Amino acid sequence: MFKDKKIFILGMGKSGFSVAKLLATDNHVLLTDVKCDNTNMVDELEKLGVNVIITKDQDKLLDDSYDYVVKNPGVRLDHPVVLKAKKFNIPVITELEVAYRYLPDVKIVGITGSNGKTTTTTIIYEFLKAAGVSVHLAGNIGFPLCSQISDIHDNDVLVVEISSHQLANLDTFKVDIAVLTNLYPVHLDFFGTFDNYKLDKLRIFNNQDENSVAILNKNNKDVFELTKKIPAHKLYFTSNGKADICIENGSIFYKDEEVLELSDIRVKGVHNYENIMAAILAAKQFNVSNEVIKEVLNNFAGVEHRIEFVRKLNGREFYNDSKATNTESTITALKSFDNDVILILGGLDRGHSFEPLLPYLKNVRHIVCFGETKERIKKFALDNGIDVTVADNLEEATKASYNISLEGDTILLSPACASWDQYNNFEERGREFKEIVNKLV
Repeated sequence: MFKDKKIFILGMGKSGFSVAKLLATDNHVLLTDVKCDNTNMVDELEKLGVNVIITKDQDKLLDDSYDYVVKNPGVRLDHPVVLKAKKFNIPVITELEVAYRYLPDVKIVGITGSNGKTTTTTIIYEFLKAAGVSVHLAGNIGFPLCSQISDIHDNDVLVVEISSHQLANLDTFKVDIAVLTNLYPVHLDFFGTFDNYKLDKLRIFNNQDENSVAILNKNNKDVFELTKKIPAHKLYFTSNGKADICIENGSIFYKDEEVLELSDIRVKGVHNYENIMAAILAAKQFNVSNEVIKEVLNNFAGVEHRIEFVRKLNGREFYNDSKATNTESTITALKSFDNDVILILGGLDRGHSFEPLLPYLKNVRHIVCFGETKERIKKFALDNGIDVTVADNLEEATKASYNISLEGDTILLSPACASWDQYNNFEERGREFKEIVNKLV
């Protein structure tokens, strides 16, 4: 726990707000951000004694009297405050690290990876909840762990989605069961190189020992190679071949025992089956029965903003995959459809290439692009002989897609770009898409 410490919190958001509230009781806390439109959050923190300063000159507020800097996960590693903290030898940590030091005796299941984190996290939570386990859902999935400390008790289980940005500044945080879904070259604007990104993901296994468990994707070469020397007991899942859990003859088998048939699973697609197998491996560490697993998967319809069915209108089906902030995620979505697709792409320009999409565009009849990347996407489409329409915003793009589409088409928002050029987050983008679609006539 933290007591009588001087703490500098860099960035508001959900995590900054929750960690400030937790620390305010026994510490001297300053929170700074470049902007905050939510005056209620500021008022609440100030009533607790937090010094909230909204300024662009955040580094000028930091001196060597501070004991810790708590960084919002999205803040870059080369931010002036972070660099200044290193100069002063002030530890830079994240909200998860703070929360960990307040936890009672619990078991933690931590999930990370380039794609599939939220789906895998959600399914594990649903398995444990249905089995009667006292379980809490937290982390990058939208529920800061700091905000739940008062509700967590000895012997509870925490299911925590952990992003690469959160991993970057963890220290003592330890997961009992670590899940690494897959690795692809994403977030390179933040980490610089794929090797740096992979080393960051390896941090989920920090502090594990031979009594810990690591659940790993045997199909993913980078996962397999990266984790060869970790001390934890390794369990593997695969959608192609043999492993601790795998697919055979249309069923999922765990250690040669049939758990359920693929036809019993409501969500479809190899990527979903891999997420499900990882989740089953985690659930089996808590002796969750096959009956509970089958019941949950019979009813699980997927996670919002992840290849989420929105509506069928005049023979066209609309899907919201706003969470697809990189090309690998969009590839996953494209592999889920075998009919003609009108694909909506675009968003924040990180300078990444769209070439990896090319082998998966055989069913894409038309691309509609918007946002910062629209001109680069237009050039990519034209260079490869794909019909393309350019729009200024998502509303224009959605309406253009509907006008272009034919009966039997799928209209898919899977942007392959982050949302921050026009939105605060991908959830906001996805909600707007659904509102636009539901107003179409």
